[in-house]
Amino acid sequence: MKIRNLVIAGVAAVMMLAGGVAGAEDLVIKGSTTVLPIAQEVAEAYMKENPNVNISISGGGSGNGIKAIIDGTTDIGNSSRFIKGKEVKLALEKGAYPVPFRVAYDAIIPVVHPSNSLNDLTLEQLKAIYEGKTKNWKEIGGPDKTIVVISRDTSSGTYEVWESKVMNKGRVFPGALLQASNGAVAQAVAKNDNAVGYIGLGYINDDVKAVTVGGVVGSKETTLNGTFPISRPLFMFTTGWPEGKTVDFLNYLLHPDKGQKFIEKIGFVPLY
Repeated sequence: MKIRNLVIAGVAAVMMLAGGVAGAEDLVIKGSTTVLPIAQEVAEAYMKENPNVNISISGGGSGNGIKAIIDGTTDIGNSSRFIKGKEVKLALEKGAYPVPFRVAYDAIIPVVHPSNSLNDLTLEQLKAIYEGKTKNWKEIGGPDKTIVVISRDTSSGTYEVWESKVMNKGRVFPGALLQASNGAVAQAVAKNDNAVGYIGLGYINDDVKAVTVGGVVGSKETTLNGTFPISRPLFMFTTGWPEGKTVDFLNYLLHPDKGQKFIEKIGFVPLY
């Protein structure tokens, strides 16, 4: 009888453990490298409060995040730009209905090496640099050195906002060195005295020098009041109105006293 009771107790324990594993929920988040640190920071806090939820996060760019929403391979797609009309059309053709959630604000900051004497660039100067028309820093008051242009790849939402707000129908010249993430751009500029790049506000660090644009500093205040010319909202997209763990996570992220308190901590601009 004792042996039988032990066996029953053992089976019950195994079933309880199996039930605990089965009860765990997975949440998948993909997309923008700009939104990536926001997702990571908030997910860490959320999982501490909700140990039954496992959140996996990967980058790859805004275009990939929206594609994953359309294809149904993610619960949340991060994007540092709004969805395009052609993406909406493709989504509807596949029976997907993308729903946007604005999660934070950001400014795209031009950066140079700390040794560069330049402190300010106008939109016109930035456009000429990225079109390859201005080739030497001395042409715009800097050192007599050839400019090394660092840009994002075309799948990046940051690139598309830069293309819209800075290039203004111009094209980034073929000699620009393309990087796959904000972090990679920051590293490339930090390692090259002659480089110029652009990164999200949350990626500014002491290894690069942020320059003003037309005399305006990229900051929380200038982003919110619209005076900094290269600013944008950041998004998370879902397929249809979210439910279950997805809507619970988004509610946590958008709550002023929960997820939003981490936004400013990591260098971005909160909604409130």
